[in-house]
Amino acid sequence: MDLVDLRLLVAVAEGGSFTAAAQRLRYTQSAVSRRVAALERAAEVALFHRDARGVRLTAAGEVLNRHARTVLRAVEDAEAAVDAVRAGAAGPVRIGSVPTGNAALVPRALARLEQRNPDVELRFREGGSVDLAEAVVAGDLDLAVVFASPLDRRLPADVIVLASDPLMVAMPRGHRLSAAASVGLADLAGERWVQGAPDVADELFAAADPAPECVFRVREWTAKQGFVAAGLGLTVVPSLAAEGVRPDVVLRPLRGAGSARRVAAVLPRTPAPAARKLLTLLREVAAELAPR
Repeated sequence: MDLVDLRLLVAVAEGGSFTAAAQRLRYTQSAVSRRVAALERAAEVALFHRDARGVRLTAAGEVLNRHARTVLRAVEDAEAAVDAVRAGAAGPVRIGSVPTGNAALVPRALARLEQRNPDVELRFREGGSVDLAEAVVAGDLDLAVVFASPLDRRLPADVIVLASDPLMVAMPRGHRLSAAASVGLADLAGERWVQGAPDVADELFAAADPAPECVFRVREWTAKQGFVAAGLGLTVVPSLAAEGVRPDVVLRPLRGAGSARRVAAVLPRTPAPAARKLLTLLREVAAELAPR
């Protein structure tokens, strides 16, 4: 027996006749009668009592009808669940992001996606731009938020720029440049630096002449701020992460070549519907976070 048989059985039981079931399912009465007879032969038991008033279920028919209803409800639920995934309103969504994106851009977009689509299952990982982009290409992620500059332009995926992320210099309150409207690398000659490994400023400093002195390499973002606040050096902060800077640290815009990075979303050439929705929300939040 198949789903057609089960639907036919239920329709006959509910209608009380082959004629009523035929009208409901848009079959001929003879086609319904033949199908029911074939079903009874396969089951090797009568499923309906037939008399002048119509048909009614036998004991075996009652049992099969009960299970048929359960199966058909499960199939309907499965079809509805697949439809929801197809519409981007449900199912797992695998997202990756570089740490900078996780200060405000990505969590705000994810919160909106979840709020508007509560049946979406968010699966998240953090990493570097190249590794995350490769995960998208490999099919391990549905979308990744990365920095565009390290990526190969021939990447077999769509790279969509979300924002330009200006860099800022973090310094302790009372620093000689804390009142400046902006600072350039030349203004920072002789300053000590606190950097991560790797660090947002690595590419910027690689092109500087002379290269800034790096005194401290610390791993965690909170530790970098602590070193800066204590006067042990300066550090570079992406604007997207500015909201997370502690109050005893001053931020000043960095000017000059290389003082901004492009933040991008990487998606497969045929993205999942929920990933397309997330891309729209990332653009929305990126516009809100853009410097005025």
